[in-house]
Amino acid sequence: MKTTFTKKDLVVTLACLAFLLLTAAAVGPRGRRHTKQILCLSNLQKLGTCFQTFLKDNNGYFQEGYWGLPDCVSTNWWFHALNPYYQNQNLCLCPMAAILGNDVGKGEIGMTFFAWSAQGWLGPPGSVYGSYGLNGWVENNQCPTESEYTGRRWRTPNVAGAADIPLLLDAAWIDGWPSHTDDPPQYDDQDFRMTSQMGRFCINRHEGFINSLFLDFSARKVGLKELWTLKWHRRYDTCGPYTQCGGITPQDWPDWMQNFPDY
Repeated sequence: MKTTFTKKDLVVTLACLAFLLLTAAAVGPRGRRHTKQILCLSNLQKLGTCFQTFLKDNNGYFQEGYWGLPDCVSTNWWFHALNPYYQNQNLCLCPMAAILGNDVGKGEIGMTFFAWSAQGWLGPPGSVYGSYGLNGWVENNQCPTESEYTGRRWRTPNVAGAADIPLLLDAAWIDGWPSHTDDPPQYDDQDFRMTSQMGRFCINRHEGFINSLFLDFSARKVGLKELWTLKWHRRYDTCGPYTQCGGITPQDWPDWMQNFPDY
């Protein structure tokens, strides 16, 4: 039997094509970036579970961290402390920065879309890598010569305001100790060794945001300018010069950051 293609059939067909086009667009480059951002948050939440287990096994205190001073030697980096609690080092990789910088001639430090790696000085080459960095102010450091910083350290998650205290974040390096007076990077993907400690975390990995695990073990995205409003250490001023309450305006930020959300 011969069939006819009616106007109604045409409308239905066009509607289906439109739906397919919209679906394809949703899983296009922007959709893939969004999926990677969600997977990144999932990784941080899993690492948060590892931290919680470590804390239960260590009287509720974080690891001491790394110190090579004569009167204070410790090599307990956060990934060494957590390693017994996860099975795959790839958990330490944000999907947006899963390629090791060293593998493409970028060196062992990380960048916005490249992971840091330890070439022998933290373990066998290729054994330690990641694209997250620790807020070093959470560590339970006991070094006598670091006594001037004693009042800044959190040491334990059992503190007030834990939901605003960063623990582990998207980063270009293993760790960092931000201050409220730290300057932002002057251009996108600037080598963090040429910037302040905050520059290790102020990277445009998720379109104006990074992901962060907090001291209450929640995880969420954080605006790059919002980094200066978080409570990094006990004496950190959350109304410092790089916050709206501290008087900064969008024009005061470097050009590459001016259009990002303000906080």
